[in-house]
Amino acid sequence: MEMVKENKVDILGPPQSSAPGTTTVVTIQTETAVPDHIVWSLFNTIFMNWCCLGFAAFAYSVKSRDRKMVGDMTGARTYASTAKCLNVWALVLGLLLTITFIIFFVAGSLMISQTISEVIKQYGGP
Repeated sequence: MEMVKENKVDILGPPQSSAPGTTTVVTIQTETAVPDHIVWSLFNTIFMNWCCLGFAAFAYSVKSRDRKMVGDMTGARTYASTAKCLNVWALVLGLLLTITFIIFFVAGSLMISQTISEVIKQYGGP
């Protein structure tokens, strides 16, 4: 004789209580990295400080880092954006003025050497 077991499965319906279901929303705020451009500002302060733009960029970079430490990401982004703009201008002006200085230096040296050779020829040089 074989015994057959029957399994009865209850189908679950809606909850029997009339209380509304509660949900919990957890918002996880990811920390976005705000670059403060402090190394770039320091480089511009030391090497390309035309019109003190590098120093101003360094000051804004420090302010951006301070705002980031306090937790004010909006203020940190604002100061970082200003520091980046000042760094770009300091770099562009620094490169342009440096290239201009080099061109004038080379042109001046060539003119001086040409003038010296003409003077030597005029006064009986070889």
